Amino acid sequence: MRFVIVTGLSGAGKSEAMKALEDIGFYCVDNLPPTLITKFAQLCYQPTSLIEKIALGIDIRGRRFFKDLNDSLDKLLELGYEYEILFLDCEDEVLVKRYKMTRRNHPLSSENSILEGIKKERQMLEDLKEKSSHIINTTNMSIKDLKEEISQIYSSEDKKSFITISIVSFGFKHGIPLDADLVFDVRFLPNPYYIKELKEKTGEQEEVRTYVMNSPISVEFFEKLKDMVEFLIPQYILEGKRHLVIAIGCTGGRHRSVTIAHLLYNYLKEKGYKLLKKHRDHTLS
Repeated sequence: MRFVIVTGLSGAGKSEAMKALEDIGFYCVDNLPPTLITKFAQLCYQPTSLIEKIALGIDIRGRRFFKDLNDSLDKLLELGYEYEILFLDCEDEVLVKRYKMTRRNHPLSSENSILEGIKKERQMLEDLKEKSSHIINTTNMSIKDLKEEISQIYSSEDKKSFITISIVSFGFKHGIPLDADLVFDVRFLPNPYYIKELKEKTGEQEEVRTYVMNSPISVEFFEKLKDMVEFLIPQYILEGKRHLVIAIGCTGGRHRSVTIAHLLYNYLKEKGYKLLKKHRDHTLS
């Protein structure tokens, strides 16, 4: 069981941190009153529980309960429940700018003094910050940077397991798949349709694939395609994308697109990605 308490300064990025943890498989509960932490942990640590990773968001919005947090944390340790604290920090000047951009008041501000509220909150959280397992300063971070940082700290899995890739072959004459993220047109490759003994076959058969790939252009294209997807997939993972659809199209969707989809599937499978394969139009005339 991994039990993470996410806290820190208001406006420092706690909500985005919770989203990032949820993306990598954490069961997330935001703004749980500290007095309920122990009871919640007892439920999650039961042998019948299916939850393996938990993130609790605690912030100053629950300030009337906040004084109970230290007691709850001590109780967790007494019961043998290990926990980690992720603390989100940020420079005062940047926090003020963020509040002004969103036109929101700080939860502890009085007479519209945002900076005063930030200073009060920083004092209240000082002891908790000292107990933190990890401190992330988001002053110069984008949301993408924060997601990557959290992924590096809390993910024990290969990043390739974060995303499922669907490889779909199709025929342009039947329309482009509506859910495609990437579309590659392979209508320039040698076409088995005009070879009598191959016309009624599909790219799922070895003789068709051999014909399509028996060309320097086909070989060069596939090498460039591999380079392209190997570059793009990690970028999609960093952006938090969980499902990527790569569509390969030829005229009818029977020969060339099926061939390239088949080869790309095998290539990415060897790289360890989670994959799905679909030949949408290969049985159509």
